Amino acid sequence: MHNRGRIEFREVTGMSKRLPYELKEAVVSACGQAFWLKAPFRSFLLSCGVPPEMYDRFADESKYKIARHILEELENKEEEGLFVQRRIATELAKLRRIPDQNVLDMDAATTALRRLKKLAVDQRLVIKRAKADASSRKGKSERKAAERSARNIALRELHSRFCDMIKRDEDPQLRGYGLETLLKELFGAWEINYRPPYRTSTEQIDGHFRFEGFDYLVEARWRKDQPSFADLATFKSKVEGKLASTRGFFVSMAGFRDETIVRLTTGATSSILLMDGQDLALILEQIVSLPDALAAKIRKASQEGIVHFPLARLRG
Repeated sequence: MHNRGRIEFREVTGMSKRLPYELKEAVVSACGQAFWLKAPFRSFLLSCGVPPEMYDRFADESKYKIARHILEELENKEEEGLFVQRRIATELAKLRRIPDQNVLDMDAATTALRRLKKLAVDQRLVIKRAKADASSRKGKSERKAAERSARNIALRELHSRFCDMIKRDEDPQLRGYGLETLLKELFGAWEINYRPPYRTSTEQIDGHFRFEGFDYLVEARWRKDQPSFADLATFKSKVEGKLASTRGFFVSMAGFRDETIVRLTTGATSSILLMDGQDLALILEQIVSLPDALAAKIRKASQEGIVHFPLARLRG
């Protein structure tokens, strides 16, 4: 079979240079023309490695401005950011059809994508298929590297914000809201679907996520005092009022009193896991990954009945 003239749109390896101005403008134009709704536009950028919080900072702008801001931000992230920049251009160049069928001007969108593809070839962002046959495995490795790179950027930004929150003497309620947002973005960085705070007809839920087949309701607290037994019992009651596959995840930056934990677990099954501020810090410092942290806490709770397993013990 002859592959003459066919193009394989893959990122050229070993190239972390800044995108040329003309190519960046083509990317901005393609983003603005080929997407109409912002939801698929956001999903596309996140799939390329753009941190969710980076997109969300510009979410109220037009798609053209969002794309331009993000390209500029990534350029300031040095090699990791430049890698994500090139991923955006490459993934756009790979598109064989308009990604958002809601666009009003399909001809303009098609023209924008064609122009981007031509520039991508001219700038050697893509390579001939004949030269790419042996690079499939490398391509997967590079995609994983891009995902890790994007996650590292996101986690460093979250850790910096976390440290600022610790230093500031904020109103406890504001700090609590900040913790809820931090958790949502942390789970998002690990691609664990996380529902932000919501209300039912009778109660407030600080968050929800699903992990290894179980649903977890979240209680997030950043207060001076440690939660009382009544606080934990009330949350446990919320959890047990849901389906049997539902568990609880209580985050208290101030930690938990030993006697409270003993009272919670004595003579009763426990449906909640506990995380304190030190646990969260270890995850944000990338000493323990979030999936590993959750798996360790679940394992200790299910096998040994330990609902508050300090992640620092994983380092020993």
